[in-house]
Amino acid sequence: MIREKLFALKDTKYAEFHARLIPSVASECIIGVRVPQLRLLARQLYKERVYANFLDELPHTYYDENMLHGLIISEIKDYDTCIAEIEQFLPFVNNWAVCDTMSPGVFKTHKEPLIEKIRIWSQSSHVYTCRFGLKILMSHYLDNDFLPEYLEIPAAIHSEEYYVNMMIAWFFATALAKQWDTALPYLEQNRLDLWTHNKTIQKAKESFRITEEQKLLLNSLKRSTSE
Repeated sequence: MIREKLFALKDTKYAEFHARLIPSVASECIIGVRVPQLRLLARQLYKERVYANFLDELPHTYYDENMLHGLIISEIKDYDTCIAEIEQFLPFVNNWAVCDTMSPGVFKTHKEPLIEKIRIWSQSSHVYTCRFGLKILMSHYLDNDFLPEYLEIPAAIHSEEYYVNMMIAWFFATALAKQWDTALPYLEQNRLDLWTHNKTIQKAKESFRITEEQKLLLNSLKRSTSE
């Protein structure tokens, strides 16, 4: 049984530490399995093809089960199957860690259909479905597959949700590092909500990929919280 495998890997001190990082999850729902061990288990279960029932057992009781679920999905090699499993799972994702850990390798070779899914996910009212769409956009479309229009996807989102706004800021900070000339006008023209605007500048200034000259310019673009 998969749950028994997880409890066999339990690390109580790690569970206590990790509980502080994901306050939205009750501490009693955290077994305490470290991510490298979860990755190894996910690969083992995928290789042995003994995970199908587990993926259908939603909702899971434990945070570690959700982490494992996302990591198994990330191993799936068929694009359509992977998408189907993601869309079944996303409504049950309830924290940033599970959301951000999912990173299917098959996405790298299916950029054209994937961008349409990203547009849908990013418009979701479910916090972590929206965040997942933006995270995948950031991971796959700011380099060789970049198009200026992709910056409109996060810029169009106006949310009261911390974990959505933090991802938008992370996205634009990364965009500034990789696509400076295209991303900068979004700050110069105040296209982002105030908190997200200033958080983008903060995160960009923490990046080693941003030059000192660029950081000075970003500093001049900070907005007053009294706006």
